[in-house]
Amino acid sequence: MKTEVSTAASFVARLLRATGYLSEDQLKEFTHSLEEALGEHYQYHWFPQAPCKGSGYRCLRINHKIDPLIGQAACTIGLTREQLFSLLPSELTMWVDPYEVSYRIGEDGSICVLYESTPPMPTNANTTDMVSCKEELRFGRSSPSKSFMMTFSS
Repeated sequence: MKTEVSTAASFVARLLRATGYLSEDQLKEFTHSLEEALGEHYQYHWFPQAPCKGSGYRCLRINHKIDPLIGQAACTIGLTREQLFSLLPSELTMWVDPYEVSYRIGEDGSICVLYESTPPMPTNANTTDMVSCKEELRFGRSSPSKSFMMTFSS
């Protein structure tokens, strides 16, 4: 989880760095604070054997509102939510999942991967069972879930 959380926090810090508004010390403090907040928030919602489980809970969102965890980190360096909102994209979605961190800017933007690693494969696992959350979003399920039943009538 540490790598994924660090990747997510560093990405938000890079977006802030690009504005030129914050000092390097402020950016370091912001990054550290966001890493701490994310690690604590995800502590009981991190499932390496089922990476998509809890993905919605781990999603960071800026959509006319600042994500509370990002806002909390901004407060540690004296930024108000309004200042932060003016410095970051108005539409940002970031998924922080086991083995993958990805983001999208804008509602119709492409999903870009910031970090991706191969999960360790259990000896009894089928490689086709391991689908990333991003792939499920992009392509949908390849087959109905086991609890799904379809009936046809004429």
